[in-house]
Amino acid sequence: MDEGGTPLLPDSLVYQIFLSLGPADVLAAGLVCRQWQAVSRDEFLWREQFYRYYQVARDVPRHPAAMSWYEEFQRLYDTVPCVEVQTLREHTDQVLHLSFSHSGYQFASCSKDCTVKIWSNDLTISLLHSADMRPYNWSYTQFSQFNKDDSLLLASGVFLGPHNSSSGEIAVISLDSFALLSRVRNKPYDVFGCWLTETSLISGNLHRIGDITSCSVLWLNNAFQDVESENVNVVKRLFKIQNLNASTVRTVMVADCSRFDSPDLLLEAGDPATSPCRIFDLGSDNEEVVAGPAPAHAKEGLRHFLDRVLEGRAQPQLSERMLETKVAELLAQGHTKPPERSATGAKSIKQILPHQMTTAGPVLGEGRGSDAFFDALDHVIDIHGHIIGMGLSPDNRYLYVNSRAWPNGAVVADPMQPPPIAEEIDLLVFDLKTMREVRRALRAHRAYTPNDECFFIFLDVSRDFVARLRHEDVVNSVVFSPQEQELLLTASDDATIKAWRSPRTMRVLQAPRPRPRTFFSWLASQRR
Repeated sequence: MDEGGTPLLPDSLVYQIFLSLGPADVLAAGLVCRQWQAVSRDEFLWREQFYRYYQVARDVPRHPAAMSWYEEFQRLYDTVPCVEVQTLREHTDQVLHLSFSHSGYQFASCSKDCTVKIWSNDLTISLLHSADMRPYNWSYTQFSQFNKDDSLLLASGVFLGPHNSSSGEIAVISLDSFALLSRVRNKPYDVFGCWLTETSLISGNLHRIGDITSCSVLWLNNAFQDVESENVNVVKRLFKIQNLNASTVRTVMVADCSRFDSPDLLLEAGDPATSPCRIFDLGSDNEEVVAGPAPAHAKEGLRHFLDRVLEGRAQPQLSERMLETKVAELLAQGHTKPPERSATGAKSIKQILPHQMTTAGPVLGEGRGSDAFFDALDHVIDIHGHIIGMGLSPDNRYLYVNSRAWPNGAVVADPMQPPPIAEEIDLLVFDLKTMREVRRALRAHRAYTPNDECFFIFLDVSRDFVARLRHEDVVNSVVFSPQEQELLLTASDDATIKAWRSPRTMRVLQAPRPRPRTFFSWLASQRR
């Protein structure tokens, strides 16, 4: 400005100059005069700064709660945990998974070194306990979850069974004594398992019926399996789900939907195996033909035989093709409908009723009709791609799904030859109240794992590191503290866990504290 206060440059020209500056330079220039101060707070200027600095796609809108682009830029710059405060090197191999307790006071880590480590989350993180699972014939640990009251830890791993089987095990560890309370077999190993109540957990089992047909059984297990009374069940069969087209149930999650006007729990069963989206009707070559009913005694005999096969009490004397034909015959006789679409990338949702949330009472079958062999699914969400991860919002309202999409219009003719999947990782958001997709969010990372190695993996790490959080190898797990959103943990193939805090938190922690004055020094100051 000149001596009379008239601007020497028009605002539009100052705006164009500020567009070429970085955020710190814009703020510094805003201290020169009132004109530059006003231009440095321009909304269009900070929108450009936001997309350019954070390298976000321009179709991603501003956070709904943000009042301005300047405030949103400041919030992300100041409150995102990006300052490394501690590196934990107690693991000796790749760290695969991290999970926080609900209180945020503890977290657990799983690793290829076959240990589950439990940590105390103070200002300086310290190791509380390390459980070595190699004596139980585990190959490595891969997943953990705290129960609702943080008294028990569920740990899932890969079990070294005969003939290099893909079985896993779930272990329950007491967080009071760190004692191993129980072990539950889990197949395939990437079902992981999850808590249903404070003392009940869900595991899986897989039974092959034919070349492309199988049955997934979900079991409800008591965490305390040393019950002495013979009248108390420690395990109960929960659901029996039909798998078509070489697909299987993989990840299982439980969402408590009671907090948004729904009285029921929804069980979310993911399906990340590489399999097709084409429908195969096992009852007939013609998809419209349904066989007529057979005599009751024939149906019951076949049903009892298949039940014995699934439970391991009988060995089939038939070939896989013949056995698959028998299952198709049973489905046609009983009019049991398979899911409307059986696809890799389909999220199947099954309702859990209150009386099914305990191991007491009748076993599987009370919710099915007398003619039904498999449990019907309540909802199926077609992702049309390879699912590589999923999670729930804190209120359990929204389901977040990471997937690698198939080409548009792709149809799978052969279940064992799925279409190529995209390198880009999509994040999709679904409302569990309406069962509809809310919006397709960021496509921020590119996949690391090739298409032909996606059959039994449970995560798909990125070629990119997480934001500016640098590890020496790929990042496998990222978790925010549930009680302190400005604290973040990352786990990597470099065998380390890193803790990150926000710049704002670091300023508070590093601010000089006033030195306490003695009583006499205070009294002397009062006399002056």
